[in-house]
Amino acid sequence: MSERFADLHIHTNFSDSTASPEEVVAEAHRFGLCCIAIADHDTVDSLPYAVAAAAPLGLEVITGVELSSDHKGKDIHILGYGFDSVDSPLVRQLRGMQGARVERMKQMIVRLRELGKGDIPLEEVSRQTRSDSLSRLHLAKVLVARGHVKSTDEAFDKYLGEGAAAYYPKFRQTPFEAIRLINDSGGVAVMAHPVLTQRDDLIPALVEAGLGGIEAYYPNCMMLVVNAYLRVAEKYDLVVTGGSDAHGTAKTSTFIGKSRVPYHWVEKLKARTGKRP
Repeated sequence: MSERFADLHIHTNFSDSTASPEEVVAEAHRFGLCCIAIADHDTVDSLPYAVAAAAPLGLEVITGVELSSDHKGKDIHILGYGFDSVDSPLVRQLRGMQGARVERMKQMIVRLRELGKGDIPLEEVSRQTRSDSLSRLHLAKVLVARGHVKSTDEAFDKYLGEGAAAYYPKFRQTPFEAIRLINDSGGVAVMAHPVLTQRDDLIPALVEAGLGGIEAYYPNCMMLVVNAYLRVAEKYDLVVTGGSDAHGTAKTSTFIGKSRVPYHWVEKLKARTGKRP
């Protein structure tokens, strides 16, 4: 039997992707994947739609999420897998985090108005997503549509990037708190894209706090980098995960299945949860 593969890091239009859960499932099936995880930012609202679309195709969907966290001013994202997605400390926290995202968006809209960019209705930003997981990318798209900037990159450079004129900080939790939240909800906490985060020095402390895995497979990474993180996983007894970090047409450098993980790592991930996600 040929080896099977999974993409465990995909976003939908319930956070900052342009693709619906149904479109994600269809594309994963076309690519020949046997398993996916939706890892939307700070929300699990897309999960029921993905599961329903995947069932007739025989495609497995793993419960997932990507949590924002901060360590001394540095963004560190923690992926969670296999947790209780119905009623758990994590799900309750996510509701509060979405509320904080809405309040953050209101503050950035106020700052943009003070900068002479007009009165942008919150509803116009909200139409960019199917949940309350509002992001700066959604606001950047509105700025492009209104002609204030030529691209989303320009929107971030001038207004929305960290330290820029309209920037407002998001909900703050440490990666250690995020890890504890995932573990307390029956899941496995995984360090997202360490190749981007560039804080490998934190890995020992994160492991001590309960980190259970590391995302070694990531799009556009040389095998030299992948192998380095495979060695980190072996050193600290971490589960290896990987995925495309696909965002539909919002992120042109990757697509579903571009980076994937051998399915035997999914089995090890399940074993770490103590149950089938």
